[in-house]
Parts: sequence; C-alpha cells; structure tokens
Amino acid sequence: MMKARVSALALAALMLAAQSAWASPEKTIREALGKIVPGVEIDSVTASPVDGLYEVMIGTQLMYVTADGRYFVDGRIVDLKTREDLTEPRLSGARKSLVDGIGESKMVVFGPDDAKHTVTVFTDIECGYCRKLHGQMDEYLKEGIRVRYLFYPRAGQGSPAYNEAVSVWCAGDAAAQRSAMTEAKAGKPIPEKTCANPIDAHMALAEELGLRGTPAILTETGEMIPGYVEPKRLAAQLNGAPGS
Repeated sequence: MMKARVSALALAALMLAAQSAWASPEKTIREALGKIVPGVEIDSVTASPVDGLYEVMIGTQLMYVTADGRYFVDGRIVDLKTREDLTEPRLSGARKSLVDGIGESKMVVFGPDDAKHTVTVFTDIECGYCRKLHGQMDEYLKEGIRVRYLFYPRAGQGSPAYNEAVSVWCAGDAAAQRSAMTEAKAGKPIPEKTCANPIDAHMALAEELGLRGTPAILTETGEMIPGYVEPKRLAAQLNGAPGS
C-alpha cells in the first residue's frame, strides 16, 4: 500500500515537473516581449512545427520566437517537402474569428443563406474596382457565391464615401440597404440618412486586419484575397481548382 502511494506521488511530481517545463517557454517569451513592448497583449504562445521555435499570436499578427525569448523571426514557415504554407492556416483562423465577431446582422448581404460559398468583402463605395465587383453581383450569385459587405471607406470619417456608407446602412431594412448599396455603387445619389451604425467597427476591423486597399475578399476559411476577382475565377478558386 505504502509502495503504491509513493509511486503515485512520484508520478504526480513528474507530471508537475513536465507541466512546469512545458509552461516555461511561454512565460519566458511573454516576459521577453513585455520588456520590448510594454503592455503588449499576447493572445497565445504555442509550439510551432519547428523544434525550439514558438508561435506568438497578437491579434491577427503572427511571429515566431525562440524558447529562450532571444530570437524573433518575422515570416512564414513552409514545409519544403510538401510545399505547404504552415503559417497561413493560423492567420486565416484569426481573421475568420475577428470577422465572425462582427456578426452577419451588421453586414449588407447579397444572396441566399444556402449558397455554395459565402465571401466577406471590404468595400469602399467610391472605389472603381469595388463598383466593378458590385456591377457583376448577379454573376457572382449565379456562381453560387453569396456576398457579405463590410464598409471600409479609405478616405476616413466624414468623407463622401463614409457618409454614403452611413446612408446605405440607414436606408431601412435589409432589402432597402441592398437597394441603396446598388444605387450608390452605380454612382447615383441616395438620400442622406444617419442612424446608429457599424461603419466605424468595420473600419477598425479592416485596420486590425492590415488592409491596404479595396475590395478585399475574405473566404469562408479566413483566407484573404486582395483586389477584384472576376466571378468565374473566384468560383474556381473557392472550389479549389488547380491554378485558380
């Protein structure tokens, strides 16, 4: 009985030691980064696919740091054998989580719920390629692509594009919002309206994602596709066609 108790205590001690050793790199890395960037909010520190290198997530920013907290690597890890980008899935997951946090009720949505694919598009009403994309909305829908809009008026608060975005959102119910969006995208004047709206939240999210232009297309998995993509090519890409 005594022998069994001693064995159990020894096993517990080994488990605690293992847990302590495992947690040590995370603590070391957090302390090292905290000294360099005081107040930094680190979301997670986890082991990377490379021995001795840890993955640090700060919002949608990902970096790699050695276990001793001394060396920092800014870039992507690619498996040369499989040619797989091992960093992108983590970045995509972070983007998807942030966009999901906005909620579809705060987006202007075109297309049925049962569409084959759903993409989220950051748009600026006065952006030429954004207008081109919207002008082909029927073609995207025919390809089975549902489009959810988030506003990103590049000129900022108080600009014509910002005020138009507010007016579109405040046009009324979902159908009225879609109608106002289509009119505005066609360069037609729409009634100026104001109301409580999510435009600033959309813009803050775009900044957090590091967007530099519009349109910016986010897939269901969180992959970011910068710029305009014509309907058939986008459908092929979403369907996983080689070379798309």
